[in-house]
Amino acid sequence: MEAYELAALEAVTTRPPRAYEHISVTPLTPLTGAEVTGADLSRLSDAALAEIRTAFLDHHVLVFRDQEITTDEHKRFAAHFGELRPVNPPPSEGDPVVLEIKTSAAAGNVAGNAWHADGTADLEPSLGSMLYITETPEGGSGGDTLFANMHLAYEMLSPTMRGILDGLTAIHDGAQSFRGYSVPPNYEVPVSEHPVVVRHPETDRPILYVNQAYVSRIPQLSEQESDALLQMLFALVPQRPLLTCRVRWTPNTLVFWDNRCVQHHATYDYYPRTRYGRRVAINGGPLKGW
Repeated sequence: MEAYELAALEAVTTRPPRAYEHISVTPLTPLTGAEVTGADLSRLSDAALAEIRTAFLDHHVLVFRDQEITTDEHKRFAAHFGELRPVNPPPSEGDPVVLEIKTSAAAGNVAGNAWHADGTADLEPSLGSMLYITETPEGGSGGDTLFANMHLAYEMLSPTMRGILDGLTAIHDGAQSFRGYSVPPNYEVPVSEHPVVVRHPETDRPILYVNQAYVSRIPQLSEQESDALLQMLFALVPQRPLLTCRVRWTPNTLVFWDNRCVQHHATYDYYPRTRYGRRVAINGGPLKGW
């Protein structure tokens, strides 16, 4: 491992652990993700919410197990972090901010079964999502979700490569996410141009902001150069398990992830079993370059 890669890892792993008074936080890995205990999401004090916000910014992915919450309680918890984001395209019936995550026994695939961040083709992608899984595949195995730390994906690049990326932008095309599927009727496919490296609005850390589900090209480069650079960047996450953590779902687990600085992968390895859950997303803001 190169010296600059070790320096990026040490900057994270040598931070002193935080002291919490109202919740307990146990890291999933030294670099990404944490399980939170001692919190009942149906009734949280202001002090507990403040500590959850701190843990969220530190770990990027928070796991809350054994939660018995209603849809209204789920929405209320999410609303503490920002305005709730309508589902797009909107559901034909039901709550406009609640996305049902349902896998039938006949499903050939599931949405999100590849590395991506949600809705990056939007002008202002979401801050994050809260996915509450109530029914897991029969037998209790399969359907893990992987998360990748895109702060570290950037920080572990060479200084020269970081210098090249800092001045570039990327085209995020919503049509790419529908490859192999039909675009819903009356759905206006979004296309946006975002910096390749963005600044986290709350922590000010740089984020490598490209994902294969949405990014089509880098307009400052030729087509050949853009393809070569993007393929290298897309390969960083699958080739570096060090960047990732794995969440194994159990019934009544809620996971809250920062859509700005992590990618995720919904593993579909439980055919022909089923699962069910609900997702609520939170609005984000404009993305600023590094």
